[in-house]
Amino acid sequence: MTRPLAVVDTADPLACLAALRDALDGEGPAVLFRGGGVNPVHTAPLTVEQRIALVVETSGTTGRPKRVALSADAVLASAAASESALGGPGQWLLALPVQYIAGSNVLARSLAAGTTPMPVPPGRLSAERVLEAVAAMDDPVRYTALVPAQLSRLVDEAEADDALRRALAGFSRILVGGQATPAPLVDRATALGWRLTRTYGSSETCGGVVYDGRAIGQTEVRIIDGRVELGGPTLAEYYLDDPERTEAAFVEHDGQRWYRTDDAGELADGVLRVTGRIDDTIVTGGLKVRLGDVERIVREQPGLADAVVVAGHDPEWGEVPVVVTTVRADLEALRRAVGAVLPPEARPDRIVTVDTVPLLPSGKPDRLAAARRANPGH
Repeated sequence: MTRPLAVVDTADPLACLAALRDALDGEGPAVLFRGGGVNPVHTAPLTVEQRIALVVETSGTTGRPKRVALSADAVLASAAASESALGGPGQWLLALPVQYIAGSNVLARSLAAGTTPMPVPPGRLSAERVLEAVAAMDDPVRYTALVPAQLSRLVDEAEADDALRRALAGFSRILVGGQATPAPLVDRATALGWRLTRTYGSSETCGGVVYDGRAIGQTEVRIIDGRVELGGPTLAEYYLDDPERTEAAFVEHDGQRWYRTDDAGELADGVLRVTGRIDDTIVTGGLKVRLGDVERIVREQPGLADAVVVAGHDPEWGEVPVVVTTVRADLEALRRAVGAVLPPEARPDRIVTVDTVPLLPSGKPDRLAAARRANPGH
């Protein structure tokens, strides 16, 4: 059996809430939330299988967008696991776009809790907008979810704005995910009295399923050949119209399905530590960038044929592209060249000039050594 798939504009988050409610209880079509700034390659199909309630479009690590199909059971299992891990229901401050899984999850958790999420007014996240939304909340138990770039911005403002500091200190929990959160940023937020939980997951797992390194709900974590794999009732069903990618990402072992992430990790005493990416993709400001794509454009510029692009640490964005080269290049010209082909987040953050680009015995660039040059002290 099939059901319609409705594309819902994210301009009105509370209309999205109603659409998701109908999708989860089977009264309405499945939903795909799409913001005005989203321009996916694929067009949504008119119908999906009956069990699908939510479709989430993601950038993918190959540049090819993915449409992740999530069942109603998976969405509700995710909401229940989060509520249990947080200690109970509450009201959510909606600070993330609902077309992303973290924003959709705020809607789902609100539906499960029987509360109404309070959207932050549109525009750049700021103390003024957050305080306006917080003032309209009516439940004493409050939660929100942010990406590290948002947290960094609010920490900067709260260190000079006591009203913002106190408002967010009154939240029972602030979830932070989408990418690695720098430890110094966590320390600054904690010093403000904010209660942070770092989350790990993806659209394919219906959002965060690991809180502060530990699996929540019925999620299971395993490491296979250094790669993080996740299992449990929150897994996506498949990628729409992409059986090849589905087969590569979802595997079955002893009757249990697992999602093969692109992350390398270690598991010790039940605590997961993500150590990096299996491939060359970084997450900057919650968006994925392939370093190989950036490097290709950089190397096309005059005098930069030997340049290497690696991940650089950044206190606000988590990871940023950094160029390591023997040439003293013009950063702004390089950023323009990359930005003309790739999204803005792919533009190099800085250039590190070295006497020689480190090489492996094979003659190929030693990317680990180059990354160390780009991140002294890390």
